[in-house]
Amino acid sequence: MIPMLDLKREMLLIGDEIREAINKSLEKTYFVMGPNVNKFEKDCAKYLGSKYAVGVANGTDALLLSIMASGINEGDEVITTPFTFIATSEAIARAGAVPVFVDIDAQTMNIDTKLIIEKISKKTKAILPVHIFGNPCNMKEIKKIATEFNLLVIEDCAQSFGAEYSDKKTGNIGDMGCFSFFPSKNLGCYGDGGLITTNRDDIHEILRALQSHGSFKKYSHNLIGFNSRLDDMQAAILNVKLGYIDKFNQIRRELADLYKEILNELLGYQVQTENAINVYHQFTVRSNVRNQIMEALQQHNIASAIYYPIPLHLQKCFSYLQYKRGDLATTEKMVEEVLSLPMNPFLKKEEIFSIGEIIKAVLSK
Repeated sequence: MIPMLDLKREMLLIGDEIREAINKSLEKTYFVMGPNVNKFEKDCAKYLGSKYAVGVANGTDALLLSIMASGINEGDEVITTPFTFIATSEAIARAGAVPVFVDIDAQTMNIDTKLIIEKISKKTKAILPVHIFGNPCNMKEIKKIATEFNLLVIEDCAQSFGAEYSDKKTGNIGDMGCFSFFPSKNLGCYGDGGLITTNRDDIHEILRALQSHGSFKKYSHNLIGFNSRLDDMQAAILNVKLGYIDKFNQIRRELADLYKEILNELLGYQVQTENAINVYHQFTVRSNVRNQIMEALQQHNIASAIYYPIPLHLQKCFSYLQYKRGDLATTEKMVEEVLSLPMNPFLKKEEIFSIGEIIKAVLSK
């Protein structure tokens, strides 16, 4: 069996450090907004290059709180991609705003910056790019457009912790960066967790209030907020794993190169954005025989996954937006062809060779 992610192998490598960190948190009995959270926020801010980092309960809350802290209100529009997990557009809708979907670039699989301007209206308040599968978006063009039209940029970095664009970490390029620490992420905890980064004092102040019931001062509530706080034990785990993130991301890049070498020109691949460093949260290929490849891998007890089978603009929950099939043709073609192969820093090279042989056998038929 080759899974997409093997956390048991992770525990064999760093499990003792994680158990020790959890035990220390248990001894202190300070479980909400404790010392591990404070340390993690400071260390993340330093690592990512941002002035502030705010730990929250999960990546979806990171997006929602960021949108609300931006002053985006009912009926405002936020431009984003239809090729991502629903949390991105779900957060926009939960804030009362309207997600406006822009088709993707077929090479990078990220939002196509050439198509953004035509979707900007008087109601547009922000651009919310997603660094899909760990591949940074073309942030130079996105920032240029945002400056020209006086828009905010909120980065969805759920899959891109440690990725870089023009020597800056993702999450420190726009006005805010939103991270998820779901266990499958490059930097993942053992439950739910999230983080918001920003360099703006005004936004940081509002985020702190929103995460704790809208309170700027205890028992004084200026806003309707949330109970969205990263807990101390999850932060303890993340503190350990943060020390390994660069090593693990480098291994992912090396494994991605090996995949490409073995499969050569047999499949299409996500192309790394120019001036960017991908961290390969997923290694995603394209093929018109995607389903046959998936079936062959399953027969050998090898996992694979389709991220994402239904694009967001065609999801039933967004039917009120009145998109129809054919509106975003590149995305619609992509979801019929993409397949993510096992990718994690504990994957063995011989496992990749085995995966490659099975794929070659399918393609040779």
